[in-house]
Amino acid sequence: MSADPRMSARFEELARTAHARLGGAAAGAEEGDAALRELLVLWLDGDPYALPVERVREIVRLRPITPVPRLPEAVRGVISLRGEIVQVIDLRRRLGLPPGDTVEGRSRHRIVVLHGDDGQMAGLLVDRVSEVLRTRADALRAPAGRETEAVAALVPYGERFVSFFDVDRLLDLGRRPEPVGEP
Repeated sequence: MSADPRMSARFEELARTAHARLGGAAAGAEEGDAALRELLVLWLDGDPYALPVERVREIVRLRPITPVPRLPEAVRGVISLRGEIVQVIDLRRRLGLPPGDTVEGRSRHRIVVLHGDDGQMAGLLVDRVSEVLRTRADALRAPAGRETEAVAALVPYGERFVSFFDVDRLLDLGRRPEPVGEP
């Protein structure tokens, strides 16, 4: 099955946009009196989530992941990205969501490669990536109720909300969210 060149170009453009915004340019853009935030919208289990664009290095297609023993359950393994070793975290596992590896959906899976706080890179395995969402910083709302501790805010997204992740908390694998369905 060959890849659609238009989709490849779209994801390459998303990655270039994200990379160009490094250094805080996305968080500091001004429109009137309100600062704008640019968020990369990704999907898991049919629901949208968001990451700060300035932390995204690139978006790559799903590729073979080499398992590494004795890592936390959320870590699928590692990939080689232009000679660099990148740890891949299954975001579904990290958030306690049910597995979603269906054969027909795997072609849309992506690995979102992030810059870590310590200069290291980490990849997040997601179902798909859709867009860069621009929103006013004052539109960010505190998460309600029992949101996972990795969620920093909720952002309006059409008729629903997007959970906006705190990347550092998300990559802290010492934190263990409660599995779905448990009180």
